[in-house]
Amino acid sequence: MSAPMRIAVAGAGLIGRRHIALIEESPGCVLSGIADPSPAAKDLAEGHNVPWHADHRSLLTQDKPDGLVIASPNTLHLPMALDCAAAGVPALIEKPVTETVATAQRLCAAVKRTGVPMLVGHHRRHNPIIKAAREAVATGRLGQLTAVVGLWLLKKPDDYFEVTWRREQGGGPLLINLIHDIDNLRFVCGEITEVQALTSNKVRGFAVEDTAALLLRFANGALGTVTVSDATPAPWSWELSSGENPAYPRHDQPCYIFSGTGGSLSVPNMELWSYTREPGWYAPLSRETVAPPAFDPLVEQLRHFCAVIRGQEQPLITAADAMGTLAVVEAVSEAARTGHTISPGRIMEQAA
Repeated sequence: MSAPMRIAVAGAGLIGRRHIALIEESPGCVLSGIADPSPAAKDLAEGHNVPWHADHRSLLTQDKPDGLVIASPNTLHLPMALDCAAAGVPALIEKPVTETVATAQRLCAAVKRTGVPMLVGHHRRHNPIIKAAREAVATGRLGQLTAVVGLWLLKKPDDYFEVTWRREQGGGPLLINLIHDIDNLRFVCGEITEVQALTSNKVRGFAVEDTAALLLRFANGALGTVTVSDATPAPWSWELSSGENPAYPRHDQPCYIFSGTGGSLSVPNMELWSYTREPGWYAPLSRETVAPPAFDPLVEQLRHFCAVIRGQEQPLITAADAMGTLAVVEAVSEAARTGHTISPGRIMEQAA
């Protein structure tokens, strides 16, 4: 049996602590160190009996881990990942891959130059529900994909907005929450080539949006709509319908609908609708439940990261792929600001 991978974590916030717990629970790896300047992180490292570093660079040089989980604030993703590439240490970078498409291109260039693999933590791609939806589309089970519906509707508590940056531009559901759903839609349906968007801040009156409506065109010709709001009591969001995070109450409702010429699939309740006889609106529809296996996508992501480090698997989500998701999110923001149809491809060209 191979020796356990020595995995370190940079950033000991909420998601960093989750990674630490997963590493310690995994038979395939061990926690080798924690990098975070806060006193709480130092106490955490002492509690786990591992070295503490105020800076990730000292961790890379002194601890020399097999891999580093970058769970730091977004502004630090690029410099930490660049240092990993220079040190020859593969990294698992929490999403978004970097702050902007322009900085993501710098990281992609470093990965290409050094050959050091980087895995981006869009962990929902590891979820068996999303994998099953992707397979249904890719294998033609739905026929030719025609229409996609995405919903992210819930109500954030008032005290959520006591943090100042959450009331300012860039702190709203478009950049903070929508990126997960955009990545899911890209993974299941393919590339998004055009974006239109409208936003509103009518409910709270903050500088940041509370509601948005998106129109998407996919490369395969399908059209999609996505409605986003963090100001309404509703069960139609991945958080409240998937059961992925037990901290959220689960409701048996869909947040995505994938429709094609041969059938339609609602996700994550995984109901497949199609005709058993001659199709037509007078004919009865049949309903089938698709039942993928259940497992924790974060556990699978960590297993996959260890396999990437060993060279046994290629990253499921590369820095270049994650940059494509970031480009769509930037296109949404520009489309909302200008009222124009925006191409994510043009966003990447302009940032080059």
